[in-house]
Amino acid sequence: MPLDSPVRLAVQVQPQHAEYPAIRDTVLRLEELGVDVVFNWDHFFPLTGDPDGLHFEAWTMLGAWAEQTERIEFGTLVNCNSYRGADLQADMARTLDHISAKGGTGRFIFGTGSGWFERDYDEYGYDFGTRGSRLNALADALPRIEARWAELNPAPTRRIPVMIGGKGEQKTLRIVARHADIWHSFVAPDELRHKLDVLARWGDEVGRDVSEITVSNELDRAGHDVEHAEALFAGGVRLFTIGIGGPAYDLDPVRRWLAWRDAKNG
Repeated sequence: MPLDSPVRLAVQVQPQHAEYPAIRDTVLRLEELGVDVVFNWDHFFPLTGDPDGLHFEAWTMLGAWAEQTERIEFGTLVNCNSYRGADLQADMARTLDHISAKGGTGRFIFGTGSGWFERDYDEYGYDFGTRGSRLNALADALPRIEARWAELNPAPTRRIPVMIGGKGEQKTLRIVARHADIWHSFVAPDELRHKLDVLARWGDEVGRDVSEITVSNELDRAGHDVEHAEALFAGGVRLFTIGIGGPAYDLDPVRRWLAWRDAKNG
């Protein structure tokens, strides 16, 4: 992994249990505070709390974020490949890239995964299939997405970074080795070395130097303190994410982790 890369902090603004103005204003505040990346998630119902509570769709929200922000990168953590055709995903991503460019370079990160939340599938009429079939569909979709990016007019303003979430050793990490610029997981520090070794083996098989892939992990679970973050950093993580939820998005944890990020980069 690029160990000389600076530490970056991402915040997942959970699009649940809040009216949209609160989400919009939180994204503005995060950019003002100096966060590097903002994410939402690609679901149709809340993942915690009241299962029928307030909730908003991911990609249309990203269009608003692309327009309202100036510096921050953004995307989904992560897109569900099952919900939209591969070529449509590519075109949507390219459009967000241009909206966010403001005359320069786009800021969209294409975070994607195979999907897992069965209620989304059932209520919106998608075939849930199996974990294996969903991963196979993701593996099939990514080359089409990349090919469509090469054909679109206008082209993306940059090589849109691909972030893939997951940790499965037989399929997911192979897909990561072939396609990802960023690998995101919830892997604990004591698992990380093994997973990176597996990723490196897949890199050898597919002919990719995986040292160029940024390693991403999260900091918002119980017990994730500075010691935990330092262990992840020592293992090669350089993009750290935290999640904040509505209705009142608490920014105090963001400020604390920004101070840690700045100390690491100082």
